[in-house]
Amino acid sequence: MKLLLRLADGIDRFQERFGRVVVWLSLVMVLVGALNAVARYTDRFTGLGLSSNMWLELQWYLFSLLFLLGAASTLRQDAHVRVDVFYGRLSAKGQAWVNVLGTVFLMLPFCGLMLWTAWPAVANSWAVMEASPDPGGLPRYPIKTVIPVAFLLLALQGISLFARSLGVIMDADGGMDAGSRMDAEAGRPGPGEAS
Repeated sequence: MKLLLRLADGIDRFQERFGRVVVWLSLVMVLVGALNAVARYTDRFTGLGLSSNMWLELQWYLFSLLFLLGAASTLRQDAHVRVDVFYGRLSAKGQAWVNVLGTVFLMLPFCGLMLWTAWPAVANSWAVMEASPDPGGLPRYPIKTVIPVAFLLLALQGISLFARSLGVIMDADGGMDAGSRMDAEAGRPGPGEAS
């Protein structure tokens, strides 16, 4: 069990660092969107032709990166939207059982299915060096590569969630969730604790 929890700690540390980088994509996306809007507005009056499909597609790509690469970090922070009736009323061990069963029977198989179905499209995109059909557009093969990477990261975080939930069930980590344990190890107050 300790080995599983050490693995979960390593995954969580990686996801935390990676998530800190991914969050900056939102700022870049907003700046690119603002630049594109200003360029289009300026084009109307000056005719300089500063805007292009490249800027619009770059904004879409950045949004895709933020959404896809942020999913695992969001899971690590337990910040995904939950639509449940019973989960919030369960004990810590009850929630851990839901997490273990959901991870094993839903999340990990779904990640595997996405990896299996996305791979041929990604490989084909690389084989033909797929590019945007729009004039001035960006290549498509790099952004398609992010799809399997994102689901691999999500599967890794699912393994961490599984290990931590199993730890709660076996009471190996004192019932702390991943975020509380990391906060405790870093000496930070957890959610709901006084600073």
